Amino acid sequence: MTGLVLVGGWLVVALLAPLLAPFDPLVSLTPLAAPGAHAPDGRIFWLGTDLLGRDILSRVIYGARPVVGLSLLATGTAYLVGVASGLAAGYFRGWVDTVLSFAAGVVLSFPVLVLYIVVIVALGASYANVVLAVTFGSAPAIFRIVRAIALDVAGRDYVAASVAQGEPAHRILVQDILPNAAPPLLVDFCLRIGYSAITIGALGFLGLGLPPPTPDWGGMVSEGRAMALAFPHLVIFPCLAISSLVVGLSLLADGLNEGGRHA
Repeated sequence: MTGLVLVGGWLVVALLAPLLAPFDPLVSLTPLAAPGAHAPDGRIFWLGTDLLGRDILSRVIYGARPVVGLSLLATGTAYLVGVASGLAAGYFRGWVDTVLSFAAGVVLSFPVLVLYIVVIVALGASYANVVLAVTFGSAPAIFRIVRAIALDVAGRDYVAASVAQGEPAHRILVQDILPNAAPPLLVDFCLRIGYSAITIGALGFLGLGLPPPTPDWGGMVSEGRAMALAFPHLVIFPCLAISSLVVGLSLLADGLNEGGRHA
């Protein structure tokens, strides 16, 4: 429940950002104002302002949109690729399994962050390229999970019965094999969204995330790190935002896993 509240809260914040943000996240007002300071119009900077005078609370709120949205989109895209290829490799086996397993092994042999950096540097920083980088780095791990489950389920009697009845391969994959993979994949999906959120934050911190001045939690940490000792609010609040989202997803995954065991 705690994980659901944290994740659901950030989803609401992302959806209602224009209504919740007290200031325009791109407008410069009072540089380096402390948390609780007053704006020129009398409103309060609840979390202070950054080096350019932009309200940190508003930027954290708007920053939830790309992090939550891109994490969901990138993880969903990675699952489409990983599940489809894993089912094909585990069911058809033979050369299909050999080719797909080799390709996944090659990608997994490189450090994940290096792959992300290579993709972003080669293609440029944009929403589409961030999704592509996360998909490229995450799909092979999902492929291995699905392939292992498909190899196990494909040899069972009810799958053999479907084959004997002349059911097409796509129907066997979707109706007989995929439902058996759903429970562990649901838990992994929640965890992998958290990994994607960390990745997007790391790319933003390295200057390879979304192009400025888009509010980006990782970018906010990077911008404020040089003056973090004197003005700790520049980095504390975006770090807390990333951490709370990832912790919420981890708790949600643990809860789903426990629920699946009891079921």
